[in-house]
Amino acid sequence: MAVFNWLFARRHKGAFILRIEDTDVARSEKKYMAQLIEDLHWLGITWQEGPDAGGQYGPYLQSERLPIYNDICQKFLDEGLAYRCYCTPEELEERRQIAKLTGKPPRYDNRCRRLTDAQKKTFASSGLGFTVRFQVPDELLVFDDLIRGTCQFDMSLIGDFVIMRSDGTPSFHFAVAVDDTLMRVTHVIRGEDHLSNTPCHIVLFHALKQRPPQFAHLSLTMGTDRTLLSKRHGAFSLTEYRKLGYLPEAILNYMMLLGWAPKDKREKFTIDEIVDTFDINTMSKAPSVFDQQKLDWLSGQYIREANLERLTNLAIPYLQAAGFVPPDESQIDRSRLRAVIDATRGNISYLSQIVQEADIFFKDTIVSEKHIEFLSLETSRIVLSLFLTELQKIPAVSPEIFQDILITIKKETNIKGKGLYLPIRIALTGREHGPELYSIANILGIDVCKRRIERFLLTQNK
Repeated sequence: MAVFNWLFARRHKGAFILRIEDTDVARSEKKYMAQLIEDLHWLGITWQEGPDAGGQYGPYLQSERLPIYNDICQKFLDEGLAYRCYCTPEELEERRQIAKLTGKPPRYDNRCRRLTDAQKKTFASSGLGFTVRFQVPDELLVFDDLIRGTCQFDMSLIGDFVIMRSDGTPSFHFAVAVDDTLMRVTHVIRGEDHLSNTPCHIVLFHALKQRPPQFAHLSLTMGTDRTLLSKRHGAFSLTEYRKLGYLPEAILNYMMLLGWAPKDKREKFTIDEIVDTFDINTMSKAPSVFDQQKLDWLSGQYIREANLERLTNLAIPYLQAAGFVPPDESQIDRSRLRAVIDATRGNISYLSQIVQEADIFFKDTIVSEKHIEFLSLETSRIVLSLFLTELQKIPAVSPEIFQDILITIKKETNIKGKGLYLPIRIALTGREHGPELYSIANILGIDVCKRRIERFLLTQNK
């Protein structure tokens, strides 16, 4: 949602506002706000107004706006637009259950709206706690949604809703309507799960004598099994994607594909390429599907095209944690490390995978029983023996020399394809797949290459 609000604001040269709705004390902690801000900045999302950026319509933490909500709530009470409700949670729950059993909407029955002056005085003097409810007009409310078109709600089915809780904090409905009014918000883009809340917000805007903003309700994102998205579908928080080593531009690109597609059907694009063409009206009404494989494919594309020095810097912490490079970065052979990153980047989707892909360059290989059997074949042994012979003739190996060696072996044995390449790859790396062979030999160096081939041949001779 933040991505599309930000994109829409940029498209129309408007202001994107970060507002923290933290009036729910039980669920709000400063560490969550700090993490949210850090993650959005990592993603490349910026805002013109917010708790860390300031702005002329602040404060931008709802917990710092409580006097504003209290003043407007009192104004609504004075004007007869709202009233105090003394119904207890137990009473409300009992009535909801009765309504369900009788086939009626489980809405508040507006009981306290009809209190007499005498009853109000009695409740007020009793010291009972109360909420404040807004008097919902009995009408058919119609509004136009930028994505879903004309929407209409029978307000008689909603019931008077709470705008101020018994602890003196505002409800979600009340706080956002007040804030949107005072912050001069023109557009609200949010998930379709908020569509049913919109009528409550619109009647509050009317009570505030404010024209409601334009609403756009985006489709929700589902898993591949068409159920609500969760971790079991591979969807994590931004923090977890950061820890795994996804590039932020890849995550941002993929997020924009969830519910929207450019007219030319491209899947990989930059923000600058999309800003001038983005149209909120073309967002899909159908739920989008989170596809982890597609995200990994897209992320891999970005890694292959990324600046090598940047990738190297990002990969170092993972390699340090694995013990492959020194903790002191000044002691790292950066030239060799860049070669390792460049050789392996084509096989990874996120940077933490570099540890598994690059271990062939930092520790001895382990050849499985299946591979030992393959390398014991006569053709494999011939290839490895000739490869070792050629290595012993040269002082160093380079990609060009490596290719010449393979050509020589092919001419002498007439062995080609997998029969030629696979024995060398397995003997050097213990794997059937990985970086290009010439890159592997070049990075390992001639001494390591000879030692790994010799070790295998000597073992077989025994």
